Amino acid sequence: MTLSASRDSIRHIRAQLSAEGLDGFILPRGDEFLGEYVAPYAERLAWLTGFTGSAGLAILLQDEGAVFSDGRYTEQLRNQLDPSIWSAQSLVAGGPQKWVAARQKPLKLGYDPRLTSKALFKNFDAMSSVTLVPCAQNPIDAAWVTQPEKPDGKVQLLDRQFSGQNSLQKRTHIGQILAEHGHDAAMITDPTCLAWLLNMRGDDVPYTPVVLGFGRITPDGAVTAFIDEARLPENAAAHFGPGVTFAPPEALPQSLENLRGKIVRLDPESASVWFRQHLDAIGAKPVHDADPCHLLKAQKNDVELDGARRIQRIDSAALCKFLHFVTGSGVGRRESELADHLLRFRSGSAEFREESFPAISAAGPNAALPHYRAIEGQDRELTANQIYLIDSGGQYEAGTTDVTRTIWIGPNAPDDAICDAFTRVLKGHIAIARAIFPVGSPGYRLDPLARYALWQAGLDYDHGTGHGVGSYLSVHEGPQNIGAAPRPTPLMPGMIVSNEPGYYEPGHFGIRSENLLIVKVAPRTGPREFLTFETLNYAPFDRKMIRPALLSTEEIDWINAYHAKTRAEISPLLEGDARAWLMEACAPLNC
Repeated sequence: MTLSASRDSIRHIRAQLSAEGLDGFILPRGDEFLGEYVAPYAERLAWLTGFTGSAGLAILLQDEGAVFSDGRYTEQLRNQLDPSIWSAQSLVAGGPQKWVAARQKPLKLGYDPRLTSKALFKNFDAMSSVTLVPCAQNPIDAAWVTQPEKPDGKVQLLDRQFSGQNSLQKRTHIGQILAEHGHDAAMITDPTCLAWLLNMRGDDVPYTPVVLGFGRITPDGAVTAFIDEARLPENAAAHFGPGVTFAPPEALPQSLENLRGKIVRLDPESASVWFRQHLDAIGAKPVHDADPCHLLKAQKNDVELDGARRIQRIDSAALCKFLHFVTGSGVGRRESELADHLLRFRSGSAEFREESFPAISAAGPNAALPHYRAIEGQDRELTANQIYLIDSGGQYEAGTTDVTRTIWIGPNAPDDAICDAFTRVLKGHIAIARAIFPVGSPGYRLDPLARYALWQAGLDYDHGTGHGVGSYLSVHEGPQNIGAAPRPTPLMPGMIVSNEPGYYEPGHFGIRSENLLIVKVAPRTGPREFLTFETLNYAPFDRKMIRPALLSTEEIDWINAYHAKTRAEISPLLEGDARAWLMEACAPLNC
């Protein structure tokens, strides 16, 4: 994409908007499914503005334009935007609405209902100076003559050895939930939910193995999936079982006519405003409620949990090989090159399918950016005497992984400030890993445990402590989490959640220590039932940055036990120097 092409396109789009009586257009970075990752055809924001970040929004007016993103992309916005067309703005704290209000004039802004979330619509609709006008055709699509085609790869069927339940069992359960709530149907608008419900996967978007499609389920467990049948393999009918039909995506609007007068469940987090507007228009009765698949999908069954335990062991071995490589041969290599090395180690397993997100490979001060992404040619070289942070994960049919380690690259010893922060982060990690908590506890009740040691030194971090993780699905899965925001979903047995406290010193260093945990029932010691965690990942914490004097006896015992388990689980999967390195890295702490 060149700047000249972008300017030509913008002139064309502005002319179209003017012909429709519009002062501008709102373009979010996203697709019809409001997901984290999008297929190439949906990279409208990147095509229009040149900005390739994973979070953003553009507002194009007749005489100016703005692109909004968060603090992760401040420099990237500056480098990628044409300042003669776009200004770089903050996405946080109502930035887009404040920018529009500062124009100090009434504006008729077009939008694409299929790309617009309920929250985004609400924010602009509440402005007295803005009139929102739905566009029947997205003006970006009309101008983007080289827009890629939508994905059309074959649907992949997930065997029961990985799913643990067949689709009919899942659909029957969901149907019962709808009947209990008096709902006549539910629209499945999150592709990860449709993938889980039908035990299918795909490669329509990077990092998350889904097929992009919507579904409708009724109380009898019958599902209509709006995916071209040509994409199905020959044995699909037997795999899905009775009660599953397919229709082309373009049949969705007409198919919804059958819901006239019906109570239809919509998830406001994953359903664009198009669904609510269309159902209202045909006389249906849409109600906002969570997708009935979400909670069941989050509670992994025994087969999924056993698969997670097995695949995490394979993934941990790849990470340990990489950590050995970095400590011995990392100096002088660039961040993107190191990420490629880790990908090669993971790819050594025949079960590896793809990364679960772009690896965060960050050296020195770049580690202070929690969501940093190394771009080849713009990345940093790893030098001696600095921190290196690697946050990465993989997709396997048996599960999804996510793990972070922060290591010190010598030969000099790290300074006291780094060691103090590293140990306090580790104390928070241990506090979550060892937590025992009442049944029904939401994640925000645990969050202070991860921060307490940091707080005692006047330190903190601004991201959540943990997110849910799918089973060969999204690495960022709801509705469970561990964070400061009071989200009500309780942690429940079978859920997988990350444990990743951190600390970041802007311009200097960053620290994060992450494992994945399974929520499980704790041994009963009293009249009430409690829950606890089982750790899944196994890789050493860098002992060079641990200060035993800051640790309690219980914390030292936990670290030594964890490292002993790491030796036992991972050393049989390593050879030669890598195995010797692991044995040394997991030696007991000297207290």
